[in-house]
Amino acid sequence: MNAPKRTLAEQVSFGLCVAILAGLVGLVIYDWIASDGKAAVLVAAPAGAVRSAAGQFYVPFAVENQGGQTAEAVRVEAELRSAEGSREVAEQEIDFLAGGETETGVFIFERDPRAGQLRLRVSGYKVP
Repeated sequence: MNAPKRTLAEQVSFGLCVAILAGLVGLVIYDWIASDGKAAVLVAAPAGAVRSAAGQFYVPFAVENQGGQTAEAVRVEAELRSAEGSREVAEQEIDFLAGGETETGVFIFERDPRAGQLRLRVSGYKVP
């Protein structure tokens, strides 16, 4: 019993599929090896200009996971100290942040952050 001979188009399609599948498997293995054991490193920073609307001040920020492991329930805190010594704190929580991923958000203050000292920091996260 003879199997039907494959056409050139079938052989080319099969070769392309094997090459794509091998590339995907290679990328998954590389990512697994490259990120293995690197803990999450979280950095928060302002990410744009302060805007005001309706008597409030909006401060965009970005938090980046520079590590390899995923962080869950990432808490970001912003503290605004005015020149008069008053203090205002705002908090945000980001549900999920994979290694190398960046998320953005906005803090809202009653006082103008441009007239005081603003400090952003990541205050904690859960290891999934």
